[in-house]
Amino acid sequence: MVKNKYLYMMLTPVLLYFIIFHYFPMYGSIIAFKDFNPRLGIGGSAWVGLEHFKDFFGGMYFWRVFKNTLMISLYDLIFGFPAPLILALLLNEVKNALFKRSVQTITYLPHFISLVIICGMIKDFTSSDGVINDIIAFFGGERVTMLLEPSFFRTIFVSSNIWQHIGWGTIIYLAALSAIDLEQYEACKIDGGGRWKQMLHITLPGLLPVFVILLILNIGRIMSVGFEKIILLYNPTTYVSADVISSYVYRIGLQDFQFSFSSAVGLFNSVINFALVIGSNWISRKLNNTGLW
Repeated sequence: MVKNKYLYMMLTPVLLYFIIFHYFPMYGSIIAFKDFNPRLGIGGSAWVGLEHFKDFFGGMYFWRVFKNTLMISLYDLIFGFPAPLILALLLNEVKNALFKRSVQTITYLPHFISLVIICGMIKDFTSSDGVINDIIAFFGGERVTMLLEPSFFRTIFVSSNIWQHIGWGTIIYLAALSAIDLEQYEACKIDGGGRWKQMLHITLPGLLPVFVILLILNIGRIMSVGFEKIILLYNPTTYVSADVISSYVYRIGLQDFQFSFSSAVGLFNSVINFALVIGSNWISRKLNNTGLW
């Protein structure tokens, strides 16, 4: 330990960050089992057991927010998760370094733009006189304000997520590709393997451990659709397809001041995510001996 004291010193700020901002706030989760009163504090508020959980499960909005959260997360997992892998594989085949760097830079840019600006751009693009409607009108279609139509919300949300993060997501895969031994490609060429065979038998197996770990992490967040983008894009007319657990917690917790009820909903969400991480990691260990631990 003395030998590596400088490494431990470097680790200290990280540990303090997680203890102060992630582990210590867990203490506040017990208000999910109390009728929290700010005047009495967490310790002085009365215990109510599982009353808030029962109210949530029996409430009129439970199935709506549960279904919307699950649907948006699954669409994002099915269409958004493989997108960086596909782009990384395509970029790996490009031999023109200037073109490759240009594509990488262009696809990285949306990741660094403020979410508020991104949502403003989405609203402009999807408005009745936006560029998407201009294209639709050019081909004879009818203009429609898309963010006022519940049927368009999930498509807009997921496709904009892909546009915003696909470039950033390729960084990990490109780093993993650079770690693959080039002699394997040479051996495959000697055996008569073309580009397709090299990708199937060398590139994809080389990326599999990274792919599995990222998949487990994404499954662990499957019930955690961020509320920031949702509340910037949705409106009462699209609640039926856009309202998710996190936006519901935001409304009832910070706008309606139902702190205990919102904590119960948030705790329910966290427990499901925790179970999904444990389950997906266990399945991954069983199938290919790869996992987070």
